[in-house]
Amino acid sequence: MRELAPIGRRRGSVLVEGALATLPMLALLWGILDVSFALFVKNTALFALRQGVRYAITSQTMPGLGQDASIKTAINTYSLGLMDALSPTHNGMDCITITYYDPVTLAVVSGSGSNAGGNIVVVTATGLSWAWMIPLLRNSAPLQFSVASADIMEASPLAGPPPR
Repeated sequence: MRELAPIGRRRGSVLVEGALATLPMLALLWGILDVSFALFVKNTALFALRQGVRYAITSQTMPGLGQDASIKTAINTYSLGLMDALSPTHNGMDCITITYYDPVTLAVVSGSGSNAGGNIVVVTATGLSWAWMIPLLRNSAPLQFSVASADIMEASPLAGPPPR
């Protein structure tokens, strides 16, 4: 029969085994947190765009702003400041585009009256990137994504659609 090692020698092996087991577990934990936060960031950006479209279809404007600038401001407000953090220029309004389409032909409508009732409004944020908090891989490029939302404009006010 084999004899057990003295207690002093077993303590060192427990410490080494604990360190070897803890490091992969911490990497897994941080990886889960990192992916979870990236999903939160994308969902928050999508929520902000949905709220911007909801604001757009009602033909509202903020004092002193046209409708497009008001939509972008509403999106920036609902994004919890993440649109600024996600955009390459750190100005979230630069990456937001607002496009109006004719509901019958699906052709892009531009110019005055393009935001008239019945048209389709599409709000898109492109070029957003999220750098991973803990880069576990050597080549960890940032997560690149875009979000979009669309809806049909409600009937225009009696005075006509607001200026874009």
